[in-house]
Amino acid sequence: MEMEAGSGRGREGRSEAGYGQGPPWVFRGSALYQLHLVKAATARAFVPKDLRLVEAFGYTLGGMFLARYDDSPAGKFDELVVIAGIVWNPPTSCAWAARVLVNSTKACRHGRKEVGLPSHVATFSQTEAAALRNKPLVKSNGFLSMLGMRSTISKQGNDHEIEISETKGSSTRHLCNISVPLTGSHKHKWMGPAIRMSLPSFSGQMEDHPDLLKYSCQVQCR
Repeated sequence: MEMEAGSGRGREGRSEAGYGQGPPWVFRGSALYQLHLVKAATARAFVPKDLRLVEAFGYTLGGMFLARYDDSPAGKFDELVVIAGIVWNPPTSCAWAARVLVNSTKACRHGRKEVGLPSHVATFSQTEAAALRNKPLVKSNGFLSMLGMRSTISKQGNDHEIEISETKGSSTRHLCNISVPLTGSHKHKWMGPAIRMSLPSFSGQMEDHPDLLKYSCQVQCR
């Protein structure tokens, strides 16, 4: 989906002004948002103990948010947010991020220091799906597998694969492969109505930012 997202209050922020001019911060680009069930016992390991997990029948709602920003306070970059589950903090509830991966050191530093997100630097490599079908599939890293994310190769000819690997110093650790539609493959199809929504968000309670932060993300997409 094509999207524009703003974090913080209001919608008057300018993405090209950089992080120093916000909040609100504005991000423009395309994104894939996928939800799935996560075992509550697994999700609790990533959620602060003083926040109650929203669960039913032993499961909570987790997922992933994969975005490619063409315009943001940190310039162009890719991001993968792995959602452990939904937490409750009266009077509202929201998704809690277990891991945030970005291929921008500026975005990573801002996420950790200013927003209290578990951000890490990663590489995002793109390959057409057809070129991967005869190759062995690299399995997902155990961290993502236990949250329900596993590598898959698309059977569609108009997709491409994004391989994501976390980097730390000179070492690289493969995390997962994600199949997404090729840009422009949907341009002749009706993309559905424009959607505007406000997503209440929590973050923080980590070494770089010990306080719990509460804010909202204003999303416009279609």
